[in-house]
Amino acid sequence: MPVNSLLLFFLIALFFAAMLQVHFFEIAFVKLGLTPEAASILLLGTLVGSTINLPVYSLKIKKSGHLVMSPGRKMIWEIFQPERKGRVVIAVNVGGCLIPVGLCLYFIFLQELDPFKIIVSTLAITALSYKFSRLIPGLGVGMPIFVAPLASALLALALDPEHAAPLAYISGVFGVLIGADILRLNEIASLDTPVAAIGGAGTFDGIFMTGIIAALLA
Repeated sequence: MPVNSLLLFFLIALFFAAMLQVHFFEIAFVKLGLTPEAASILLLGTLVGSTINLPVYSLKIKKSGHLVMSPGRKMIWEIFQPERKGRVVIAVNVGGCLIPVGLCLYFIFLQELDPFKIIVSTLAITALSYKFSRLIPGLGVGMPIFVAPLASALLALALDPEHAAPLAYISGVFGVLIGADILRLNEIASLDTPVAAIGGAGTFDGIFMTGIIAALLA
C-alpha cells in the first residue's frame, strides 16, 4: 500500500476513534433511523473501504491534453501495474463512494421522501460543490469540509423539516460526488496521479463527513 494511502488510513482511523468516544457517529446514525449495530458495521466498512479503489475505466491523455477513453477490459490488471505515462485510471472508492451511495439509495427507497425535493436539494449542493472544489495535484479534488454540510442541512430544513436528516444526507453525498468529482473528470489530465478515485483521497472526507454532519445539523 502506498505511503499516502497508509497515512490517510491512519488519520481516518484516529478520527473515527476520537469521534466514537463522544458518540458523534451514533447520534448521527440514530437521527438517520439506523441502529447502533448497523452504524458500527457502516463505520467499519467505510474505514476499510477508504483504502480500496475499484477501477472502472481508463483515460488516455493525448499531447493536446484531451482525454480518450480506452477499453475497460484491461482495467483490473492495469491498476496493479506501475504508473504508465499518458494514462489515468478512473476508479471508485468503496468507503467514500459506494457505501455512502448505497446508504442514500436505502433512504430513498425505504423512507417517504419527495423525489422533487431530493432533486432540487441535490442540484443545489452539486452547483455549490463544483464552485468550491479545487484540483489538488498528486491527490485529487478537495473542497472546504463544512460548506456542503451546512448548505445541505439548511436546504433540508427549509424543504422538508419532517425528513430533514435523510434529505440532508442524500443531497450532501450526491451533491459532493457529482459536483466535486464526476463533473471534474474531464480536468483529470492536470493531476499528477496514475489513479483518480471518485470519492477517494481529497473528497473522501468531504463526502463521508458531509452526510454525517448534514444529518446532525438537520
